[in-house]
Amino acid sequence: MHPVAWLGRALGVGRRWLCRGSRRALLVRGAGVTLAVAAFAGTGGVLLHALGARLGAAGLALEAIALALLLSVRALIVAARRVATHLRRGDLPAARASVGHDLVSRRTDALDPPRVASAAVESVAENLTDAFVAPACFFLVFGLAGAAVYRAVNTADAMLGYREGPLEHFGKVAARLDDALSFLPARLAGWAVVVASALAGERARGALAVMRRDRRRTASPNAGWTMAAMAGALGVTLEKPGAYRLGAGPLPDPEAIDRACRILALAVVVSGAAMVAGAVLLVHFFFVGARTGWVS
Repeated sequence: MHPVAWLGRALGVGRRWLCRGSRRALLVRGAGVTLAVAAFAGTGGVLLHALGARLGAAGLALEAIALALLLSVRALIVAARRVATHLRRGDLPAARASVGHDLVSRRTDALDPPRVASAAVESVAENLTDAFVAPACFFLVFGLAGAAVYRAVNTADAMLGYREGPLEHFGKVAARLDDALSFLPARLAGWAVVVASALAGERARGALAVMRRDRRRTASPNAGWTMAAMAGALGVTLEKPGAYRLGAGPLPDPEAIDRACRILALAVVVSGAAMVAGAVLLVHFFFVGARTGWVS
């Protein structure tokens, strides 16, 4: 089983056992579940790193495999293209089921084809932050444990962070933690979409303009950056009925999903290069500073 699925299973058990009681009890129990699963994930990352340090080159390969599993960009692209394939075949029930099972948590049984495509594109854009940029940032700063803790918190937000029923309080800490941890990575990811859209031959100016105009229209302080940039890059409107409309133009079609996946792949390269360059510069600054007395 995928490690993120393990985290989801642990969070699901905690929700079934503890999601009840007063508002205060829900808040405390939800915080406990989120922090316990995050601590478990971080401990696993520490142990894997320690094991890898003992194994030399094989240990580096082990840690690289673990990090790749935490990033899971390939699975995102495969899931999005599966939705596009169902839509091209005219199999709307399969497309609805696929997007609801693999990509979004909203109800999909009443979505028409354009709004199924919109949900897929939105997920591709938002998960640039959640599935790559943020865990990669935390890996560069805190190692494998940092990436694991981030994915645990992000998974907790995806499963528990809803403003409805008992989850409004049970998932509050997960939602707030995810907002805080994703704050800077989401902005880097949004700019990566702008650059990647230029490299893909899409509408870079549109990506920048819509990102600036519409990034605050989502309830999340972070999701709007990449979703608005993607809407502008594709020249489409992304809509979650009753929640937000981003961009201008028609709703997406299956081809827009494929174009979004291409932008995502290039944005991974762009953001990855930016993070590595930033890490190298920081290491160089502190190394030079230590030798010259700038850093005490």
